[in-house]
This record gives sequence, C-alpha cells and structure tokens, in this order.
Amino acid sequence: MFTGIVEETGEILDRTRTEDGLRLRIGADDVAMGLEDGQSISVSGACLTVERSEEGEWFEVFLASETVDRTYLGELEAGEAVNLERAMPAEGRFDGHVVQGHVDAVATVSDVESVGEDWFFEFELPEGYERYVVEKGSITLDGISLTVAALESGASSTPRTEGGETAAAGRVTVAIIPTTYELTTLSAKEPGDPIHLEVDVLAKYVERLLEGHLE
Repeated sequence: MFTGIVEETGEILDRTRTEDGLRLRIGADDVAMGLEDGQSISVSGACLTVERSEEGEWFEVFLASETVDRTYLGELEAGEAVNLERAMPAEGRFDGHVVQGHVDAVATVSDVESVGEDWFFEFELPEGYERYVVEKGSITLDGISLTVAALESGASSTPRTEGGETAAAGRVTVAIIPTTYELTTLSAKEPGDPIHLEVDVLAKYVERLLEGHLE
C-alpha cells in the first residue's frame, strides 16, 4: 500500500521489450537505497515489483502486458521522469490517503493555470469514473495524492484510450502547491498529456456493497 506522497522523481535509463511485456531500468537516489528484490514500488502510480537494483543508483521493474495496456509507461523513453514512492512501512506516518497503486485508467491533462504561487490542473476523466469522484475528496494522479477542488460533469471532449475514442464523463480540477509542482512530474505536464488515474478505493467498495441492495 502507498500514500500518494512522492519521495522523488526518477529517470528512465533503459527499456527492453520482451515477449511478455517491458522491462524498465529507472535511475534514482534515495528510493534506490536499501531496495530488496520483490519489494513493491510505485512508478507514477503503478505498483510494480523490484527485480534487481544497484544501491543508490537504479532499479529494474517488469511491466506485464496488462500493465502496458492499462498505463502509459510503455510509451516512456529514456530520459523521461517518473514519480517514485516505496511501499508504506507498518510504522510509517500516513500523510496522504489509501493508494493501492492499481491504475484504473489513463486520464488527460486539459488545462494548466498558474495562480500566484499555486497551480491549477484540470483533467478529463474517462467515461465511467466520474461517479467515484467527489468535490474535496481524494484522487490519485500519477501516484500523487491530491484533493479534488472542483468537479465538472458532462465534458464533451475526447480523452486518450487504448481501445479507441471514448467520450469524457467530466473534468476534475486540483490545486497544486509549489512543493508538489517542483518535486513531481506535474511541472512537465501540458494539456493533452496522459496521466494515470486511481480513484478512491473506498468509493468502489461502497458501490460494490450497495449493488445488492439497489437491485
């Protein structure tokens, strides 16, 4: 489990295609310290398993075909940055919210606006995910725990999808403080860029529990 508090940004050093998926070597400083094979790590919001590592230098993860299809990690090239967070220790401080590292879909950056020292980012949600989002609720974008500042229903534009075009169900706006902007990959995002979406898992559990009572 993760909290959505990014520890540092890493750099894609190498990528190798295999018959079953994709292997990435990611350069990192602090996050690559003390890693063990089999340990879970969040790479821009996707929970992956460390296969091997070099202390304080890099680590390697493997993306199965399902992960490649559901995320944009397979499109990243050497030199591009990713957000990194190690799994939360049992005695750790819970600063964000419950983040599983299970990417639900790929959303799209629709607008970026600087307001004073802060930034406002607007994202288009793929159809079917708007119902899991509430104003002032939690949302995970590229592995970052954020609070929904505003939710606009019924957006008409078309986000990126793997299987073809899908009408966007709504737009989400989040406010980004300078620290988050500077320490994560958000500083490099522009309108049209993809971003990993993980909705609050509590909303999905509530929906599941209510299904039997509403039928």
